[in-house]
Amino acid sequence: MKNEINVPSVGESITTGVVVSWLKNNGDQVAEGDMLFELETDKAVLEIPSPGAGTLEILVAEGTEVSIGQTVGMLGQDDDGAQSSASTVEEPSTAADKKSDTPVTPPTNIQAVTEHKIDPKTIQDTEAKPHEAASSPMPWVVAPKKQVAGKQRTERIPMSTIRRKTAERLVQAKQTTAYLTTFNEIDMQKVIDIRTQYKAQFLKEHGIKIGFMSFFVKACCQALKDFPSVNTQLEGNDIIYKYFYDIGVAMSIDKGLLVPVIRDADTRHFAEIETTIASMAQRAGEKKLMPDELAGGTFTITNGGVFGSLLSTPIPAYPQTAILGMHAIKKRPVVIDEKIIARPMMYVALTYDHRVIDGREAVSFLTRVKEFIEDPDKLLLEL
Repeated sequence: MKNEINVPSVGESITTGVVVSWLKNNGDQVAEGDMLFELETDKAVLEIPSPGAGTLEILVAEGTEVSIGQTVGMLGQDDDGAQSSASTVEEPSTAADKKSDTPVTPPTNIQAVTEHKIDPKTIQDTEAKPHEAASSPMPWVVAPKKQVAGKQRTERIPMSTIRRKTAERLVQAKQTTAYLTTFNEIDMQKVIDIRTQYKAQFLKEHGIKIGFMSFFVKACCQALKDFPSVNTQLEGNDIIYKYFYDIGVAMSIDKGLLVPVIRDADTRHFAEIETTIASMAQRAGEKKLMPDELAGGTFTITNGGVFGSLLSTPIPAYPQTAILGMHAIKKRPVVIDEKIIARPMMYVALTYDHRVIDGREAVSFLTRVKEFIEDPDKLLLEL
């Protein structure tokens, strides 16, 4: 008796995916809960566990696009499945497999003499030793460049589903919207002082370090309440105002960019925000982040500063109409009370859809974020 291995539902908006790789081999004995294969959707890469125990029979090759509910393998209850499944999946043939078994050899010197009536005395030995190659009488023949450290010079790799879908959305966003970016800079000294003063107590009480992102999430939520046009979505000729604050936090993974969403971020404590971000980052790396956690954000924050970016113009996550870009903190001279002082400064950018958001609102929104970060007391008191 065999049990089917079907592609599970991984989100209400997900209907297809790609079997990226099998984590078990054909004929392996697997236990219930063992991770069987990696499923890549347009939002995430997930490891799919075995629904039961038995002998694995793979029915779908790696790289195959599958539908939710489709049978991709079987679990046999005896060892017969391992024998019968050996020929189930045909490995893709390589270019070398398609060549004739008979090796093709170049014509010898004797053949050249016979066919073209060439004087044998003028023919160079075609089997010259490596050290004799430099004395070739044909200097116009350019030898191919050698590979460096055994690496090939080019490589063709298909785009991952995540990267391909992200690219499609970015192109769609650029082609159908009117984006502008406004900039400001923020003095991070007070936030740095708070983190330094309370980091040990915060870690002891909440089990996690306090980072910069939670301050910016809270600041953006407060600013979005003051400027609701930044928390909108355009559908046809209608502007949809959203009075809830699901904040996306952009994260980079090997296969592309993920933007998990912190639901109702305005109601969450700093520790909750930090814990949620840490959990999402860890599960993204472990391929356990569910697609529903990546859908439905109203506003996004991206931090290029973790990679050293000093300034950028991020693109909103379509169909959102705005995104905040954080950047690296650098000490720069600023004037405070008529004195030039070195302060830890961060450039911030707000890219927005000018069809929905006016310049005045965009600039005012970014200024409000700046005020909250530079004076965290207002942020904590929600003033």
